[in-house]
Amino acid sequence: MTGSEQLHLEILDHLSDVTAADWNALLSPDSGPFLKYEFLSALDNTGCVGGNTGWQAAHLVLKKANQLVGAMPLYLKQHSYGEFVFDWSWAQAYEQQGLNYYPKILGAIPFTPVQGSRILYLAGLNKTEIQNALIKGLKSLLIENDLSSAHVLFPTTGEVEQLKGHGFLLRDSVQFHWHNQGFQNFEQFLAALTMKRRKNIRREREQVAREAISFKHVPGKASTDEDWEFFFDCYQNTYLEHQSSPYLSEAFFKLWAKQMPENLHLILAQRDGISIAASLIAVDRESSKAYGRYWGALERVPCLHFETAYYQAIEYCIKEGIQTFEGGAQGEHKMARGFLPTTIQSAHFIKDPRFSKAIEHFLQREHQGIGAYVDELAEHSPLKSTKVPT
Repeated sequence: MTGSEQLHLEILDHLSDVTAADWNALLSPDSGPFLKYEFLSALDNTGCVGGNTGWQAAHLVLKKANQLVGAMPLYLKQHSYGEFVFDWSWAQAYEQQGLNYYPKILGAIPFTPVQGSRILYLAGLNKTEIQNALIKGLKSLLIENDLSSAHVLFPTTGEVEQLKGHGFLLRDSVQFHWHNQGFQNFEQFLAALTMKRRKNIRREREQVAREAISFKHVPGKASTDEDWEFFFDCYQNTYLEHQSSPYLSEAFFKLWAKQMPENLHLILAQRDGISIAASLIAVDRESSKAYGRYWGALERVPCLHFETAYYQAIEYCIKEGIQTFEGGAQGEHKMARGFLPTTIQSAHFIKDPRFSKAIEHFLQREHQGIGAYVDELAEHSPLKSTKVPT
């Protein structure tokens, strides 16, 4: 791309300041469902971000003349909830020194611990030039607005290296993913597991079967408002049982289903035709991935969580030929259900050089600890062979 002097950066307080077509044109075919305009705008339009939520949209966009050629989904954060990368101790250290850690700037998909592009560009143009301009613009935001730090959560591997080159510190996170090794059915999947894991899963499934519970799969395109109202009741109840409040609203789920039905799949657990629990999968057929997002139940049944959120989802992936099922952040218990640990990274730029050096030392120690943790997990692999197709 020539004429870089024509490039200019803008901050969007609302995603509606650009069109869906212009934003989605920045997405590659494998960008996944969570970067789509329809998903991000649904969060905005239903009040899940903005207002008093502590998530204020501040999307950084790059334009050439009046054409959108690059963007970073950014939020000004007043807290660290809903991120899945925990920096509360960093905030506490700032506070102890009489400094403000919040607000900070966050490059992430709200409430969604999924790896993906965070530095978007228009295909056919100079990718490196656009992405470098956006990263420099992000760092300038810190200085111009007296912010403590910038955090880019779960970017792609290539973006991690770019951010590192601009002075960002890297932090490891461990997630648990299920991989389809060409399984024709659930029994073939079980056959790939160690005897201990295989017996455990069969025992858990039998416990649910003894409760006379059946399962109904509802593709997003076939879902109704009543389905989403029931799902939200389950989702909300899970938070209430933990003395917490849900991040997302019933209005959000209904709007998401209306705008992106092809990317959603509901699993309903039923007894005597009456639904008692539900889980939600987000589906990305372009990348052959599914994402376990939310689950909830209106009554307690032993092992129902594992059956509804994991085993039914794995059966769905096998049936649909989906290669990877991401179980989300944390949860060593997922390994006993056939998931394997995966290390992904986030990038952090701390403006104050003293704090930056201290956090760098902390992250170096943490990196070693996570490496040892992953090695230990590998020794307890649920698979007969740990070889996973790439």
